Parts: sequence; C-alpha cells; structure tokens
Amino acid sequence: MNILLIGSGGREHAMAWKISQSHFCDVLFIAPGNPGTSDLGTNVSIGVNDFPALGNLCVSEKIELVVVGPEIPLVAGIRDYFQQDPKLKHILMVGPGRAGAQLEGSKEFSKRFMQRHNIPTAAARTFKSGEMQDASNYLSGCSVPIVLKADGLAAGKGVIITEYRTEAVQVMREMLDEGKFGEAGSRVLVEEFLSGIEVSVFVLTDGHSYVLLPEAKDYKRIGDQDQGPNTGGMGAVSPVSFADTVFMDKVKNRIIEPTIAGLNAEGIDYRGFIFFGLINVKDEPFVIEYNARMGDPETQVVMSRLKSDFVELLVAAARGELHGFHAEFDTRAAVTISMVSAGYPGDYNKGFEISGVTNAAAGVFHAGTRIKDGKLITDGGRVISATGMGSTVEAARTAAYATASSISWDGVYFRKDIGLDLLKSLKN
Repeated sequence: MNILLIGSGGREHAMAWKISQSHFCDVLFIAPGNPGTSDLGTNVSIGVNDFPALGNLCVSEKIELVVVGPEIPLVAGIRDYFQQDPKLKHILMVGPGRAGAQLEGSKEFSKRFMQRHNIPTAAARTFKSGEMQDASNYLSGCSVPIVLKADGLAAGKGVIITEYRTEAVQVMREMLDEGKFGEAGSRVLVEEFLSGIEVSVFVLTDGHSYVLLPEAKDYKRIGDQDQGPNTGGMGAVSPVSFADTVFMDKVKNRIIEPTIAGLNAEGIDYRGFIFFGLINVKDEPFVIEYNARMGDPETQVVMSRLKSDFVELLVAAARGELHGFHAEFDTRAAVTISMVSAGYPGDYNKGFEISGVTNAAAGVFHAGTRIKDGKLITDGGRVISATGMGSTVEAARTAAYATASSISWDGVYFRKDIGLDLLKSLKN
C-alpha cells in the first residue's frame, strides 16, 4: 500500500516510524516531513495546507491511504477537498472533515457539543470582540483561579490560567481588543477551574466503533513543577497510574461513547483520531478539551507502546470497518522529554547545530530540525523529543533522560521533572 502522511513534527515522525514497521506499507511519503522522517520514507516538499499539490501527489504516486497528522489542514477541510474531487474521493483518509474538526477548531462548538450530549465538562461562558466591558464585569465576579481559552487554534498556547482577576481582565483585553492569537482569540471562553490531575486519552474511530489507544499524561508548562507559561507540550508519560479499569470504564461510558454517539446524532461522519484531554477530579473524569488528531508529544509514547499493526488499524478506520478490532499495548512504560530552544514558548533563535542525535529506533524523534550545509540544525521551538522505555515509569525516565543528556545545541532546555508526579503518587 502506498501511504501519504501529512505533517512535519514529532508526532508525524513517531507515526511514520510506526507506519514504516507495517507489512501493509509498501511506500511511505511524508509531506513535508523532517530530517528524521527522511530515514523512514520519502519527504516531499509540500505544505500541509496545499491541498491541490497534495492531491496531485496522491494521483501521481497512486496513494491509497492518507493520514493527516496536524490539526490545521483538518480544520481547513482537507477531507472535504478530497471528497469533492472525483480523482481523489476514492482515496482512504484518516482524519475528520471540517464539521468534525470543529471539536478542536472551536472551543465554543466543543463546549456546546458536550453540553448537548451531557458529557461532563466545566461550566463556561463565551465573550467576543466588542464585549470587553461585559467580560470585565463577569470576570470581576469569578472565583479564582480563572481559565481563559481562545476559541480557535492557537498552537497549544491559547489557554491561560491565572490566580488574579486583574490579570484575567488584561489577558481578555489582549485577545479581544488587541488581537493576541489573531482570529483564534476573537472569541474567548471563561471556564470554571477544575482541580485535579490531567490525562490524555486517545481513540481511533470509524464513526461508529472505536479502538482505545494507550493513554498518556502531558506536561504543558515550560518550567519544572508546572511553572511558567503553557507550551505545546514539554513531555509525556504512558501509562498513567490512576487511569485504572474503574476510571477508564467511566471514561468510556460517560465520555467516549457519548461523544461518538453525539457525532452520529448530528450527522457528522467522523473517521480519525479523537484526543480527549481529561482531568481527574476526585476519581471522576471531566473533559477539558477535544483534539481532532493525536497529541504531541503524547504520540511519541503512544506509538512506542502500541504493539498492534498501526496501518491495519488506520485502514479499518478509514473504511468504516473497525468493529471487532482492538489495540494491543506493550506493558512497559514510555517517557518522552521535549527538548526546546532557549526562549520557547516566547521568542527564540534558530540555526544552532545539533550534536548527539541518532534515530527513532533509539527513541529520538525530530520536531523542529532541518539540514543546512550537511549539518542538522534547530528550526523551531520544540526541536527534539527523547523517548525511553522501561519496565517501570522510573526506568523509562532514566532511559529518556539518558538520551536527552546525550543531545546538545546552544541553548538547549528541557524539564527535569517529567513523570515525577506520577512516581510520587504511587508512593503515597
């Protein structure tokens, strides 16, 4: 089978690594890919939103399966584009259409969706441009901490949690009146703060049936002990100790299955991944957010633990034939460490030479890298993720940090506490 994987980050490197292991995969193209994916298939210099060029590639290379990694082309309607083109509509695709991608593309849509289908989530109110005075009045009466969420896509940085009402008003003004996050911040949700520990749950669905993938815990803030601003993700751990059978049964019955039933009830044909960003509040799961794709850096640990043939699952989902499938997991733990540029998630410089990098088989996944004059250099905020596996989370941490410590460039930074909170909870 000829396969096209769309994307260029650590998520796509991990997916390409797993796809390339399948005996169903004959030829793998990655558009645009990165230096890491070039070892696993053929990189093609086409942007993720260049639908005509991606379509032409599919025709010329006889692509049979398209897997969409990032959210931007999903929200922009890549599935709709392919389905409307007679030359492309027969091609299998993993990724929802524009309607389904609203689960991620609009925080307001997803919140209203959850409310319509009685899916447990925090209470929220939305304000839009021109309503700053109403928003200010509302915030003055909110209990703290206050959660503000940009409605649209903001590269994982559109969620602000503050202990101060005055700061909440200022951030709201920056989004509604001053254009912070652009169009994504033209509508802002003020959400009830839920206290608990987060977990990411992933399913692959054909719109009716679903396969549960390994869960993970993501670490969003830049600093140790969850200090500093939100990032796109500083590391991940799988499995998650509190996500036991009792908790996951609640997730399935109260969240996953009602979500898929709700999509069906609203006439949304959804074939792809759903990422459930959950919080465990006194052993009860609540949805913080949906994503319409796999997470990054969670994909690195999920793919490391997935033992089933990934392509077989993808094809079954795309064909609407997932019923009866299940995913087999490696019982070992996986930990990934995001290695980032100095200054991230704010301003940072690029172009620093990277040393010590091996390959995905050794747990190294590229995110923001490129080749210049024959040298591997930094080309983004999140640059490399170092992933380790072990019989326990502690052993996996040791392996991941050993890999991270062997890689360097000018200004490299990574958190030192990924997974420690889970280890402490196990000891208590």
